[in-house]
Amino acid sequence: MKREIIDASQLELSEKVVSIKRVTKVVKGGRNFRFTALVVVGDGNGHVGAGLGKAAEIPEAIRKGKEDAMKKLVTVKLDEVDSITHDVTGKHTGASVLLKKSPDGTGIIAGGPARNVCELAGIKNIRTKSLGSNNKQNVVLATINALSQLKSPEEVAKLRGKSVEEIMA
Repeated sequence: MKREIIDASQLELSEKVVSIKRVTKVVKGGRNFRFTALVVVGDGNGHVGAGLGKAAEIPEAIRKGKEDAMKKLVTVKLDEVDSITHDVTGKHTGASVLLKKSPDGTGIIAGGPARNVCELAGIKNIRTKSLGSNNKQNVVLATINALSQLKSPEEVAKLRGKSVEEIMA
């Protein structure tokens, strides 16, 4: 899985906070509370990324999560009906997410974490199924892993040394 570097400063990114967790560390003087925020950013036009931010205050954790997500943007190949180009499965630790290509008018059929990623990537028609772990962070990362594996028909044709018409038949 190769990642191409995307300049986030030129994109109009929107963000969605998937989860905020309070984390406790017990020390000699009592308990230290921190917050971790899982943030997904995307431009609604084929770019999406997820990041984790940790800080003593929630707004700071969200800001750090957004910055982390902007560093990890991936490009998503979409077809003419704003669906994915082919069915794909993504994995991250215990979570697997199955993404299925759908015809126009289907909408986004997905659970919470996967839905956030699909909406911010600009996908309008997709069916997803979360398999295995339902940990929000792992489901988001598995979804992004699946989206990064997508190939356009042109790329597949070039790899196989055939024309796009031969592959689509």
